[in-house]
Amino acid sequence: MDQSRGRLRAGLSRTGVALLMLASVACSSLPERDAQVRPLPPRQTAAQVTMQGRDGPVSAAAQAQALARVSDEGNGALFQRHLGVLAADGEAQLWRGNQARLLVDGPATFAAMKAAISAAKQRLLVQFYIVEGEGVAAEVGELLLSKAAQGVQVALMYDSIGSFGTDAAFFDRLRDGGVSVCAFNPLNPLERPGHWGVLERSHRKMLAADSDVAFTGGINLSNVYAKGSFGSGRSKRAAPSDAAADKGWRDTQVELRGPVVAALVTQFRESWAEQGCSGQLAPDPAPRVKEPGQRVVKLVAGKPDNGVNPTYTALLRAIDAAQRSVQLTMAYFAPGPDLVQALCDAAQRGVQVALVLPGQSDVALVLHAARSRYAQMLKAGVQIHEMPQTVMHAKTAVIDGVFSSVGSSNLDWRSIVGNQEMDVIVLGDDFGQEMQALFARDVAASQRIDPAQWDRRGLGQRMLEGFARLVEPLL
Repeated sequence: MDQSRGRLRAGLSRTGVALLMLASVACSSLPERDAQVRPLPPRQTAAQVTMQGRDGPVSAAAQAQALARVSDEGNGALFQRHLGVLAADGEAQLWRGNQARLLVDGPATFAAMKAAISAAKQRLLVQFYIVEGEGVAAEVGELLLSKAAQGVQVALMYDSIGSFGTDAAFFDRLRDGGVSVCAFNPLNPLERPGHWGVLERSHRKMLAADSDVAFTGGINLSNVYAKGSFGSGRSKRAAPSDAAADKGWRDTQVELRGPVVAALVTQFRESWAEQGCSGQLAPDPAPRVKEPGQRVVKLVAGKPDNGVNPTYTALLRAIDAAQRSVQLTMAYFAPGPDLVQALCDAAQRGVQVALVLPGQSDVALVLHAARSRYAQMLKAGVQIHEMPQTVMHAKTAVIDGVFSSVGSSNLDWRSIVGNQEMDVIVLGDDFGQEMQALFARDVAASQRIDPAQWDRRGLGQRMLEGFARLVEPLL
C-alpha cells in the first residue's frame, strides 16, 4: 500500500505539472556541447580553483597540499584531468577537510539520520521533496518533535506537490510541537501570498544536524524505503511485481561531515528566506570538529533562476573528458540528445560506458523515454542494465574512478531546467572505488540488455518509445 501511494503521488505530481511545464521547457535551451574537452593545464587549474575550509578560504599552499593528497590516492593524472575540466568550466569551488560516507537504501540512511537527529544539540534543518506522515517517515517526525521539546531549533521544508498526499494534520502536529514547517511553493496561492509557482519544485533531499553532519541524495522521507533493496535473496528471474513487494526502493544517500556542511546549510537558509517561511533561523553553532577528514567535495545546487542545473553541465563535461570509464545509475533517464551522444562518443573512443537504469518505474513514460535511446547507445557500445526487481531511484555517477556524484538530480528535463536540486561531487580515487563497488553490486542485481534481442522487440514497445520520445521534455 505504501509503495502504491508513493507511486501515485509521484505520478500525480508529474502529470499535474506536465502541461504547465510545456511552455517553460519549450523556451529552455541546454548549453551548447563542445565534445573537444580542453582541461586547463595544472598552473591555470590551480589559479581557477577556490577552496574553502571551516574558517573560510585556504591559502594557496594549503590548497595545493589538499589536492596533492587526493592525487596521491591513486589515478592522479585522471584526477588532475577532471579537476582541470571543472576549472575550465568555472565549476571548481571546493571544500576540503570532509568525510563522505555512502549510505545504500533506506534502512541504513534512516538509521544514520536518526542518530544524527538524536545527537543534535542546537539545530536541525530538514528539506525533502516528499515527506510522508506514516511509517519510517513518521518515526523521524517523532524524533523531530522530541528534539524541539528539548529546545533544539527544528525547521522543516517540504515540497507541496511532492508531499501532496500527506495529511495536513501531520504537519500541524509538528507545528504545534514547536517545529517550524514551510511548504515550498504552496499549491494554494493564498497560503503564502507572493510565494506560488507550480512550475518550480524543490526536489532537494537534505538534513543538517548542528554544523557537524549533513545528508543528501535521492532518498525522501517515505515509507517506500522501509526495507532494503538487496536483501530478499530472490532470483533475478522472479516476477518483478512479486520481488518488489519484498523490497524497498533502491537508492543512495551520502553522509557528509566537515566544512561542506556549512554550504548545505547556506542553501537551506536561502530557500527558507526566498520562500518567506516563518521562523527566524538561529546562527550556525560552532562545529564539534573543524575538519574531520580529507575528502575534497564540491556542492552543486541547481536553481531554475540560475539557468541549467550545473550538475548536468558538470556531468556532460566529465563524460566528454572520460578516458577509462563512465558508470551511471539513474532513476529517470530522459536527458535529450546531447548527453546521449556524449555517452555514445565516449564508448566509441574506447571508454567503458555502462548504465544501470530501472526495469520498472513509478513513472512509466520516463522508462519508455529512456528505452527510446537504447538502440542508439547499444550500437555505439554502451552497456545497459535494467534493475527489474525493485524501483531503482538512485541518481549517481562515477567517471574514471575519480569523479563521483551523488544527489537528487535525475537526467530528465525537470531536473535539468525545472527543479531546485542538490548534489555533491566527491573527488578522488578512494571514494571512487566505493562508488565503483556499489555500481558492480547494482549490475549484479540487474539484467543486461542484449543488442540482438533488443532489435527484436515488438511493435507495441516501439510505439511506446516513440510517444515517450515526443513528450520527453515534459518528463
